[in-house]
Amino acid sequence: MKFFDKISFSNPNIQILSTAAIASIATASILLSFQKIRRNQKRKALKQSYEDELSFTSSVESFVLDENGVVQTDHEESLDSIEQNNLMKEQLSRNYAFLGEEGMNKLNDAFVIVVGAGGVGSWAAYMLLRSGVRRIRIIDFDQVTLSSLNRHAVAVRVDVGTPKVNAIKKHLLEVNPSAVIEPLVEMFNEDNASRLLSGSPDFVLDCIDNTQTKLQLLKYCKENSLKVISSMGSGAKADPSRIQIADISETFEDPLARTVRRNLKKVGIDNGIPVVYSTEKPNHIKLLPLDISQDDNPEEFAILPDFRARILPVLGTLPAIFGMVMATYVILRMADYPINPLPVMQRDSLYSRLYRDLCNREKDEMKLDRRDIAYVFEEIWRGKSAISQETEKLVLMRWLQSEPLTLQNCVCLTKSEAKIHEEVEDPESHYSNEILEYVRKRLKEEALISKFR
Repeated sequence: MKFFDKISFSNPNIQILSTAAIASIATASILLSFQKIRRNQKRKALKQSYEDELSFTSSVESFVLDENGVVQTDHEESLDSIEQNNLMKEQLSRNYAFLGEEGMNKLNDAFVIVVGAGGVGSWAAYMLLRSGVRRIRIIDFDQVTLSSLNRHAVAVRVDVGTPKVNAIKKHLLEVNPSAVIEPLVEMFNEDNASRLLSGSPDFVLDCIDNTQTKLQLLKYCKENSLKVISSMGSGAKADPSRIQIADISETFEDPLARTVRRNLKKVGIDNGIPVVYSTEKPNHIKLLPLDISQDDNPEEFAILPDFRARILPVLGTLPAIFGMVMATYVILRMADYPINPLPVMQRDSLYSRLYRDLCNREKDEMKLDRRDIAYVFEEIWRGKSAISQETEKLVLMRWLQSEPLTLQNCVCLTKSEAKIHEEVEDPESHYSNEILEYVRKRLKEEALISKFR
């Protein structure tokens, strides 16, 4: 007797199992049918997209006319191009979700130049490409060494002895084969500046570690209205929490930034150059000494004339962070995403002075602690006067003298402004609409931020 002859379909359990099996088969059939419909729809959409591209033959340089004037093209190549675009959009899907379609289109169309392809520049270029920038020119004369592998973004042992820019191009194209990478094995200087920075770049990243060359690059960018961001010294630093973005005029505790700032002033450039720098004091890290054989003629052991011969120890993670900070800043600027870097942080002695001064003003009514002082000064007022935007000789005080001191009734002013403000009973009738609007905006932002503190 067959197996099914032995089954009694009058059994309720068997009926339930049979019904479940039939339902599962029906559900699977529906899902398979739905997936088939979706595949057909995608296939039709891809075909339609291809046909649409063909309809605009006049704008496609790769189309060729035969002797009869008929457009000839490679069908498979065009389909591959469409597929590559779809792949890249999926590859950058998280960036599209963050920056939006319009912002990503700006990145895709952008042209960026990175000058310096070492620990900072390699990471900057690497993350720019991974974020959607497709055209990058990289300028550096140097080669990959074994000791540079502790901080270089992409170079590996087989790249040792080859130009850094070529190593970067090779690896970047593995991430995005359709990218346009221009590796220039040259040293930047004022004589070749116009040629190396040609093409109307949307941004220039200064990742040079030689002071004189850096000054020449920044001077050229400012004089020719090119947007530029500069990396200061990452050598001999170890604390990532001290890394800042600020205007060159607002930097401190960074020897390279101080040198660059002073020399830029000599050529009439006081501000307007954003930089990445660290406020960390490299107390115990010094230049490595030359050996006995190098002491007599140390200049002979420099990479090039006027370059430093002695080596500054570098923890590989710090230049990598510098490069990624630069790339992030440039990405957000080009995509028109709002970013307002705090000029400085961790100024403990300044916070202590502001706190003591405010305690003296408030007597026994002081309601804010030192952490509040740092928060109000840095996060709300960006280390600047609410009236003049000055950054020197600042104090904190009440905005409305008749109201108690709170986070939303505390402003940053210069000492001279504070002396006048003490006599102001009604700021609404005393200050301009521009100042009043700025103060309202900052205090409104404080109200929002306080919800997350």
